[in-house]
Amino acid sequence: MDSYIDHGDNVTEYGTVQHRGRSYALASIYVVALFAASIFGISFFFGGGNLRGLRESDEEQARIERGVEAANAFNRQNAGVKVIPDVQDYEPEEEELPPALMLPNMSELYEQNNDCIGWLKIADTKIDYPVMQTPQDEEYYLYRDFNGAESVEGSLILDTDSVSGTGTAKNGYEDGSSPSTNLIIHGHNMKNGAMFGDLDKWRSEDYERAHNIIEYSSLYEKRKYEIISVFLSQVYKVDQTDVFKYYKFFNASNEEEFNDFYDNIKKLALYDTGVEAQFGDEFITLSVCAYHVTNGRLVVVGKRIE
Repeated sequence: MDSYIDHGDNVTEYGTVQHRGRSYALASIYVVALFAASIFGISFFFGGGNLRGLRESDEEQARIERGVEAANAFNRQNAGVKVIPDVQDYEPEEEELPPALMLPNMSELYEQNNDCIGWLKIADTKIDYPVMQTPQDEEYYLYRDFNGAESVEGSLILDTDSVSGTGTAKNGYEDGSSPSTNLIIHGHNMKNGAMFGDLDKWRSEDYERAHNIIEYSSLYEKRKYEIISVFLSQVYKVDQTDVFKYYKFFNASNEEEFNDFYDNIKKLALYDTGVEAQFGDEFITLSVCAYHVTNGRLVVVGKRIE
């Protein structure tokens, strides 16, 4: 018969022995485990939405980070590129051209006398002179030379109402002002052929064919004109309105005004030069005294070709 021996251990009725301290530890672990399991279960059951929210928050953060990185990459790639909000509404800024510069040879003349407005030349003739213009007194150079000294021959004079222009055709005159439709230049008919004394030679069709180009340089550009008509006319009285006054035509504001001038110079022409013109063309008109009538004039008109 087994006896109960007390060695500080518990003895079960089944004869197994269990250490008192180990029992306490195991019991504590078991209780904590049950408590933790219950808490986790409750949290999982009641907190599932919070876990999904965390996952969604993480995904949103990732999308934001990807968007920021894409924007940074775009900015790096397009650094310095101007973004145009709407291509259809965009109008590029027009760059202003700097003012035209004077031709070197004309600049020298202008420095000597700023009344000089240009230079007229017809090859193989005596016509090779500076052209003067004084709006405040059109006849100032009528009996004065380039230097302002008294002279019977005078100078070639650009009519006060003519505009020589301060720009260039190659730039569409955006670098200055454009010339008037018609430049009228007056000069004396000298017996020695000086000034416009040689214009009488253009009464001959053969002579015209051999000398059909008029060269005129403004202060800013060189131009060429082909003779389109040579005719005789006169200076009419102010109250005469039913006559063609070529010396009153400077600008064609419309096609009707242009055609009136063009048709009349063709009708009065001493011969057909074969040169034609259309609205938009420019002219140069050389006018000199003639003696077929009182206040008669011989007129040579050129159409600009360069």
